[in-house]
Amino acid sequence: MSSLTSVRGVLTRSVRDTARYFDACNGFDQRDPLSLPAVGGWEAGLGRHDLAGMTVAIVPDLGTARLRSEVSEVVAGVAAQLAAWAGLRLVDAHPRLPRLRGQWAMTSQVGLLADLGSAYPERAEDLSPAMRLGLESTTERYTLARAASIELYRRQLNEAMADLFEEADFVMCSTNPDVAFVAAGPPPSTIPGADLIAEVGFARAIMNNAALTAPSNLNGSPAMSVPAGFVDGLPVGLQVLAAHHREPLLLDLALVAERELAWPKVASGAPRRV
Repeated sequence: MSSLTSVRGVLTRSVRDTARYFDACNGFDQRDPLSLPAVGGWEAGLGRHDLAGMTVAIVPDLGTARLRSEVSEVVAGVAAQLAAWAGLRLVDAHPRLPRLRGQWAMTSQVGLLADLGSAYPERAEDLSPAMRLGLESTTERYTLARAASIELYRRQLNEAMADLFEEADFVMCSTNPDVAFVAAGPPPSTIPGADLIAEVGFARAIMNNAALTAPSNLNGSPAMSVPAGFVDGLPVGLQVLAAHHREPLLLDLALVAERELAWPKVASGAPRRV
């Protein structure tokens, strides 16, 4: 938690489940100095916000990621449908987010090392390749100068995100550059004509995969991912970003998607690509 970029939560099958989780788990806790007073009515308030006329920008790559073309097409198509169903007004927005760099990931390694305790490095082989790479790289390269660079990046990102939400109420993009992948990784990157991992290396492939979701993690603004369809029999996610404290609007937009897309409540059973 030292990097303030991740929280414990749940992956739900329905929007109502998510709202009910918020009702049960939000609120102040003395052991969490960053927690806020409880806000109720998440489930009871579902579907009660008027989204019609609010603005949305559809930017599948969020301005920085390299997307597989088939994924980009699925996301753009479903995003346009969702905007129409909700009565959103399409606008042009041009995200000017600073390009994600590997340094930001170093801050999360501090908390990870504390969690592992004496188990690292003795049990390093039990970690995923990405986790091992992060710990090893941070051990070798984390300095005060890099910490300052990370802080500067965070400030630049906060300004860019604020600018983006002055242009649009919602921003729709892909959740990942490619299809879903196994938990241990590596992330697939079938970018047109080439395997990104072979082209630019494992670490940069991870950065490309994170480029769509890390901005909300680092900025602390809400985002949601809803099922958008399949490519090669594997799921593709549509991500919707909004400004701080607009979670209720995101939930209502997700409710529209759930009703219109009728997404499956169980795993598809499609074969994995390995």
